[in-house]
Formats: sequence, structure tokens, C-alpha cells
Amino acid sequence: MQHTVVERELELKLVLSPERSIPVPARLAYRTDDPYAVHITFHIGSDHPVHWTFARELLVEGVFRPCGQGDVRIWPTKYEGRSVVLMALSSPDGDALLEAPSPAVSAWLERTLRVVPPGSESGQLGIDDGLAGLLARTPADDVWLRERFRPSSDESSEGQG
Repeated sequence: MQHTVVERELELKLVLSPERSIPVPARLAYRTDDPYAVHITFHIGSDHPVHWTFARELLVEGVFRPCGQGDVRIWPTKYEGRSVVLMALSSPDGDALLEAPSPAVSAWLERTLRVVPPGSESGQLGIDDGLAGLLARTPADDVWLRERFRPSSDESSEGQG
């Protein structure tokens, strides 16, 4: 099965205070082989980028209204007349508040929703095909059944006499 990847490079802002933020290059990625998740990679100038993965449904909802709890919270707002999506991310390594342009995130999400519409994600996983393969009858099953249910010699002589 061939998988599709929907990516978008964009510049987010790491909010340090209400008056100060710094640009952070990021890549949004959606893969049909992981249909429930979105992946965001932040390039923060270190040797290793920072990766976050969370539910696509959370980001879809967060474009319209506040959602999430715990490690990932997302909500829409206006800042200096622009529509933005704020993402509050928490980890043992620290917390970050990131601002993303709402039109760019929404356009990217729309592309992912065209590739895999909401509610059809499980069909991308191949679970039904995998189960069918596991449950398919094989020639060895026939041998096992014949051996398992063959009457013993004691049973075949019982009714004679």
C-alpha cells in the first residue's frame, strides 16, 4: 500500500512575552500511514530538531475553538489584526507557546482532510486486511481439523456388536 505525505513549511513564532517573540522554522507533516496524527518538527538552531506528534482532530478543533488539556492545548485568537492559532506545548524539558498563522494552518489541514476525510482514518491502517490474513484458513488448518476430529478406534467400534 502506498502512503501519502502532506507537508508544509512555515514560520512559527515562539512567544517569549507579550512584547517579544522569535521566529521558529517548522514543518507540518501528515502521513496516511499514521492517519490520526499530525507531526510538527521545529528547527530551533540545535543539532537535533524538536518533534511533536498529537491528534489531527485536536488541531482541527483548535483552529475554531480552545481545546486540549495537559501537554497540548490549542486555541484561535487575533493578534495585531491577524488570525493566529496558539499552541501551548508542555514537556518535562519545558513549556513553549507557539503562534502559527491561521490561514496557513487551515489550508494545510484542509489538504490532509481531502486525503483522509474525518471518520475514514481506520481504513488507512489496513486492520481489516491484517485480520483477514490472520483468520484466513490455510491447508494446515485442514490437517489439524482432520486430526483433531478423527474418531478414535475405540469410538468407531462402539456401536458394533
